[in-house]
Amino acid sequence: MKASIFAVKSAGASADPPRHWSEHKEQAVGYWQVRFLLCLFRLLPVHVLRFLAFPVGFFYYVFSKKGRDESRRYLKKAAAVKTKDKRTPRSSLRHILAFSITLVEKVESWGGKFFLDQVHFREDDIRDLKNRLERGEGAFLICSHLGNAELLRALAGFNRTGVSREIPVTSVVEGSVTAYFNRMLRDLNPQSVLRTIDAQDFGPDTAVLLQDRLAEGELVVIAGDRTSINTRNKYFLFPFLGEDAPFAYGPFFLAALLKVPVYFVFALRRKDLSLKSEYDMMVRKSSVSFDCSRKERGDRIRELARSFAASLEEYCKQYPYQWYNFYDFWAKPEGNTGV
Repeated sequence: MKASIFAVKSAGASADPPRHWSEHKEQAVGYWQVRFLLCLFRLLPVHVLRFLAFPVGFFYYVFSKKGRDESRRYLKKAAAVKTKDKRTPRSSLRHILAFSITLVEKVESWGGKFFLDQVHFREDDIRDLKNRLERGEGAFLICSHLGNAELLRALAGFNRTGVSREIPVTSVVEGSVTAYFNRMLRDLNPQSVLRTIDAQDFGPDTAVLLQDRLAEGELVVIAGDRTSINTRNKYFLFPFLGEDAPFAYGPFFLAALLKVPVYFVFALRRKDLSLKSEYDMMVRKSSVSFDCSRKERGDRIRELARSFAASLEEYCKQYPYQWYNFYDFWAKPEGNTGV
């Protein structure tokens, strides 16, 4: 994709530059944890599986130094901008245990064992989104690695959204990293109406395909808190938990191309370490419109990205143990591109 305007910074020369998130596969998505939990899911009741998330998470905490270090880096920044829930020596363990429980719930949701009555909606823009879907109109959702973004997609896969029609979902993902995870999800739910598009293969034909699906009343979902694998030098730089951090250009540029309402969606656990799965679903409709001239579009893309970063920061402060990016999120990609 060609960028019309974006902020680009350079990390500078370094003998040992920070590694991109995609180079930390096992920390980014917990591969071995998911494989292990998937096997247990086929054998054990749900409540037993949730209990086993604790020893699995503890094992990960003990043997993954990278996971511990990155958890501490993030929690130190989160604690510095909060007035309560200050960091303790056990904070990283709590963070990783919460991560392990969420992985269990991802498997549960895709296996059809998660229900709408476990999700509590706020008096926000959820009504606007549901009304739009009821009218047969599509929407563009930007999620994150805060909480359980898979939850809404899984509920849609089992037609448990509270909307009176089936809602197919297309997720734009970095396929080289998440392909194995998608295969496992399809093993659990072969009837899923989730479809994935590899962000690395994105082109003009893909944009037309997504526009057609939106016109048919579908949802298109993408995460906004990881920079691209192929175009990692193209990013916005926004304040995030006390330090400037890079946010990908692509998701917000895609929103501009599709020209449909954009919603930020966060599914956040009410209690980090509870065996009872109860979530709050936050939905925020962006006020940014792309019904504008090409000259104005760049500024509006930046405005949308800044708004997302601010929303993500706000919820990270409220739910600090539920953000699961286990890499140096603040490291600036190398290189210097511009327009």
